[in-house]
Amino acid sequence: MAVVVLAAVAFVVVQLVRPVPAVAATGATAVTTLPGSPAPLAWPSQGQAAIGVEGAGVLAQHGTAPAPLASVTKLMTAYLVLHDHPLAKTATGPSVTITATDVTTYQSDLAQGDSVVAVTAGEQLDERQLLEGLLIPSGDNIAALLAAWDAGSEPAFVAKMNATARRLGLRDTHYADASGVTPKTVSTAAAQVRLAMDDMTMPAFRAIVGMTQATLPVAGTVYNVDALLGTDGIIGVKTGYTPQAGGCFVFAAVTKVGGRTRTVVGAVLGQQSTPSQPSVLTAAFDASTALLTSAEPSLEQETVVRAGAVLGHLRAPWASTVALRATRTVTLTGLAGTRVRTVVDLPASVTPPVAGGRHLGSALVELGGQEVRVPLASGGPLPGASLSWRLTDL
Repeated sequence: MAVVVLAAVAFVVVQLVRPVPAVAATGATAVTTLPGSPAPLAWPSQGQAAIGVEGAGVLAQHGTAPAPLASVTKLMTAYLVLHDHPLAKTATGPSVTITATDVTTYQSDLAQGDSVVAVTAGEQLDERQLLEGLLIPSGDNIAALLAAWDAGSEPAFVAKMNATARRLGLRDTHYADASGVTPKTVSTAAAQVRLAMDDMTMPAFRAIVGMTQATLPVAGTVYNVDALLGTDGIIGVKTGYTPQAGGCFVFAAVTKVGGRTRTVVGAVLGQQSTPSQPSVLTAAFDASTALLTSAEPSLEQETVVRAGAVLGHLRAPWASTVALRATRTVTLTGLAGTRVRTVVDLPASVTPPVAGGRHLGSALVELGGQEVRVPLASGGPLPGASLSWRLTDL
């Protein structure tokens, strides 16, 4: 009898000290697509292009090699000036006095055939007027003036441009001047779409690029080089041309996506003249219109994850399976047929007990350049192994 008792005690001790099986946290990578059939985008036959939606980022691109930017460079010039000297939507900002050096720059640029805005020594231009001269008629001399005003010299300003490009994650982007006259200033269409989206978040910038003309003290009435402004929903943004860069155009257009008003932003770089289209800038406008027209019908806004959706599980042999549920809804914008990928990231080990509603891991939802991380929570409690289970688990 004593032997039986000792054996029973030994069995209980062994059962109680043996390791309890780990709680298994599982979740699978899921791949779906946005509804609708993918339609081919009207990419230009030369140069490169990219298109995206504000709030969603770049959705598609064609060509990735760094290329000269011409006056599209002024998107960064304006970004830095407004970042360093914020301006409300209708504010004028501080005044700047035109110097003899500014006049010399104007005369030199004019002699070289650059795009310029006339200035005279002693003239007073406020920050808003300078930005109008930079962005509407695309004054190269105004870019140099603003660079010196902001950073003390154009080389110092260019250093800030490159540091800002790195901070914003604008890959394959290098600035060599503030105006884009030099072909050493290069970037990609995708990077310029991203930069234009950042620019358009600033009310003063958005208002200025939407102006068809402006009146300056000496230059008088200056007109927007953007010939598409006001057509096809286009509200900006910036043109560019040099012989090395060809025709360039970064555009923003208001459209409807999923019943909501959204702003589509695109860029076309490196357009050259052809026998049927001798104007490189018109070629850039034509390519931009074709790209926008082809993209708009394919834009979809879709809820890809709903709050409460089961994206994983907790499993333990002593309890019922507990669902891991998304804690928020994710709605994304993209092109029809685009792949949506959901990757579940769970802890390597989970120690019971687990209370209901406890956050455990997350899911990363990816669509193009969009990434949204969704915390996961247990849909119910998972108790620790009971004494009776530990004694009876063989």
